Amino acid sequence: MTGSPDLVAAAALAPHPPSFPLSSAALLASAADRVRSARPELADRLDLSSAQALRAVRAAFHGGRPGEGDELLAVVVVGRLDLPRWVSETCAFALGVEPGARDAWRRSFTRTVYLAGSPANLRDRFAFDHVADDGSAAWAGPAPAAATATLRRLLKSFEAPHELAGRPPATVTVPGRPGPRTPVHRELFIATARVTVTDALVHLNHLLAEAVLDGLIGPGDRLTLRFVPRLTGPGARLALLRVDTDVHRPDELQAYAALTTEV
Repeated sequence: MTGSPDLVAAAALAPHPPSFPLSSAALLASAADRVRSARPELADRLDLSSAQALRAVRAAFHGGRPGEGDELLAVVVVGRLDLPRWVSETCAFALGVEPGARDAWRRSFTRTVYLAGSPANLRDRFAFDHVADDGSAAWAGPAPAAATATLRRLLKSFEAPHELAGRPPATVTVPGRPGPRTPVHRELFIATARVTVTDALVHLNHLLAEAVLDGLIGPGDRLTLRFVPRLTGPGARLALLRVDTDVHRPDELQAYAALTTEV
């Protein structure tokens, strides 16, 4: 389960459409920067000059079995999916990752496996590192693959192949007591056109986890989720971008989620 026209957003869902620097070159630069940030020691030896080259790099990184070598992976068991709650709980999980595992998970590109199951029925058998307050989802890791092998063999992959529908904006507060940094308010834009719910979770998880690990999201922050068909257009309100292969054009890149600067 990782060059377009202007942003077209339903006015009721995003009254003030964002302005993002999303040219083909900007998308490529963002995707390449993610590789450099996660694996700086390899960046100079990798071809990051095109969407096709980036796809080959990603295939090489993830060509082995999950968690192979020194890779860490997280596991999330999804029982019920309420997307705004899932966003806040994903941030809470990432904030709770032990300092010693943060860098290794980042080096593993915040790799995460999504499983379908009831956290309440599993808590007596498996030790989860974070459980949503309402029991809708539970997280384990990030850890070497062996740590979650039994859990991953027991449960099936979480599959929600229907398209992520547009919906009204929703604002969530990241759980936890704020630290020295004053909480901020950011917007989280999510692409929906031809994006399945499963794929949306993958893209959001990477963006949110990396934003937490990079200090862009902290306890007490407010995130306003806005659902738009596609994220494209000029401008410069961007704090972090999630880029992957374009579902419409396999040889190009697409922005799937974006975290803005403070609003």
